[in-house]
Amino acid sequence: MTRTISTPPVSSGVGVNRLTADDDLFLKLHSLYGNALVNQLAWRFDEPLAPELLARFHAHLARGFLARRVQPTRVPFARPYWLPATEALPLSWDPVLVADDEILDWYFAQSRVDFDPETGKVWRLSAVPTMVGGTLVSLVTSHVASDGGAVLFAVGDALARLDESPHFAPGSGQLVGARPQHTLSANAIDAGRQLGAVAKGIRAAIVTRGVTEPDRNPRSVQPELPLPDRWSPADLVVQLDLAEWNAAATRHSGTTNGLLIALGAGILGRSGRVGDTADIRVDIPHSTRTPNDPRANATTGLPISVTYRTGDRIDLASIRTAVKAAVTAYRDPATTPALQHLQPLQMILPRFILHRFARTAKAPECLCTNLGETAQGVATIAGHQASAVLMRPVVCTNDTAMFRRVEVGVNLSLCTNGHTITLAVTGADPDHFPTRTALRTLLIAELESWGLTPHFW
Repeated sequence: MTRTISTPPVSSGVGVNRLTADDDLFLKLHSLYGNALVNQLAWRFDEPLAPELLARFHAHLARGFLARRVQPTRVPFARPYWLPATEALPLSWDPVLVADDEILDWYFAQSRVDFDPETGKVWRLSAVPTMVGGTLVSLVTSHVASDGGAVLFAVGDALARLDESPHFAPGSGQLVGARPQHTLSANAIDAGRQLGAVAKGIRAAIVTRGVTEPDRNPRSVQPELPLPDRWSPADLVVQLDLAEWNAAATRHSGTTNGLLIALGAGILGRSGRVGDTADIRVDIPHSTRTPNDPRANATTGLPISVTYRTGDRIDLASIRTAVKAAVTAYRDPATTPALQHLQPLQMILPRFILHRFARTAKAPECLCTNLGETAQGVATIAGHQASAVLMRPVVCTNDTAMFRRVEVGVNLSLCTNGHTITLAVTGADPDHFPTRTALRTLLIAELESWGLTPHFW
């Protein structure tokens, strides 16, 4: 049975920490779709972990960077701000042993959680023993309150403080934010600044109105499969040899990151979602997080176009060129699309207007996240080294009609320990990736075309 627990607030080491445009967008999407998308940091241990150890880990997380709640404002146009959370979902320890063929299902089941950004219940730590004597650990987080970089920062800080008392060493929780000393006047000032930002953004959007981004493909029309009203996206986790991966990338004039992008586009093409010679829009998350950055979300997306040709491998050299061009364009406001400049306007629009826009908005057709070795900084818990660590977005169970309406495609997420790649793949189009078996067939075919040998979880 799940119940919430109370956590005393911590004093903040920063001032007022207002929600960013990305925070605000995720908050509005949460109010419309609930927990449609969450992030998951997953550990696999070949040895048992004591519940008491995980309880200490949980206590530090409950006082750290993830423990934040949204404080709304009553002054029109003033941005909400972050305050330390006073509640947290408790540690979930499941005593039922998990078999090897149940691991993926257990990890996915952890996404079934109700988050509440206004109380601070925006993350959940859970664990379960395996039949072979190991332990599975999952940290699921709401995208409203943290991106991948925020999760890794908070977890790394909590692990470093496991031997300390969380009540006297709040650590990264000091960065969450504090209430304004003079709330009414501070919010009025912020409202004025926001209106100024809106005016500046509109002017910039007019100047850059000719700047374009790669188009996404409309979802192909085909007979809908006879699926239930509620559907769970197909997900897979596979491990590959890093040396083999890099050799394949080099052999085809590409990079580690380029091969990841090629796999995503190749799987989408093989599914029939796009046709021959289609230009697939691939979105690549790019972190803008800096040291001691208080932001919940500090990630932007770099879109590129990748051409799919039936029966051929994706051209890695062209991906390399496209990524370099996207990075260069992102650094220059003059080549930033108009919609990006209008983010301050997005924040002040009434929610019912944004909901109308959101209902017609489309999800990425191909999203590829390369975390490299960053997750290795949290691979050890009190001397216990995980055999694998993975961070991935989880597209949660939802209405089948919703998946068709938003036209979501495939998500890929890559982590490595310097020797082995752990790759998560999610196919969230119900008619092109109806089952895990269907997705697996497509993934195997794409990996074989590159000479890669998969080892599935």
